[in-house]
Amino acid sequence: MSDDTSADVVVVGGGVAGLSAATFTARHGLRTVVFDAGESILRRNAHLENYPGFPAGVNSRLLLELIRDQADRAGSRIETATVERVERTDGGFRVGTTDGDAVRSTYVIAATKNAVDYLEPVPGVGIVDRGKTFVETDDRGRTAVDGLYAAGRLAGKPHQAVVAAGHGAEVAVTLLEDDDRGFYHDWVAPDRYFTGRGRELPPGCEEIDEAERREREAESRRVVRDYFAEPHPDEPEQHPSVDAED
Repeated sequence: MSDDTSADVVVVGGGVAGLSAATFTARHGLRTVVFDAGESILRRNAHLENYPGFPAGVNSRLLLELIRDQADRAGSRIETATVERVERTDGGFRVGTTDGDAVRSTYVIAATKNAVDYLEPVPGVGIVDRGKTFVETDDRGRTAVDGLYAAGRLAGKPHQAVVAAGHGAEVAVTLLEDDDRGFYHDWVAPDRYFTGRGRELPPGCEEIDEAERREREAESRRVVRDYFAEPHPDEPEQHPSVDAED
């Protein structure tokens, strides 16, 4: 990536919260870049057994790949990089990585687990230290800095993956509302569900006919079969403080 490219939204963190947020902003047409340092805590989970939709549990690294694929399909650009610095600019923010790349954006969603050092150059960010560091937000993920949001664990939310995913989505919807785009539904409805009643399609909605519905369902089944056809090759990552076996 060349220096100082532009985006509407930069998401810092490629875990569940960040990818969930990126999926919503990208689906609504905002140019979204995700910087993923590959440090999601989900990689340490041996077997995830409380995430809705998987009655017998799911491999957590596989789930992370599924969510990443969904954010990519939604239109997000996902970069493997560590963010070193976020700076305030006249038009929003400048987000720089340790590789020397930079993106200018209108909005930033911070979704790292507890890392906050990259936010220190931004005046007005509230940092809370409770043994681990968190960013002060309101109940919708807004920080004290206009255009800067925090999602998931960094915003003080419980660590469960489903909570992180839900909060990432809520923060993205909050950002869309703050961008004056109206209430964002993100709902694929049956043909004529709205227009057949003389209503305009609400923001983020679309209507599809039966043929399109069947085509999308077939694609979703194919994708899921491909993902679950073989065991995931990666083992859980151990906590770094655990002594390695001899």
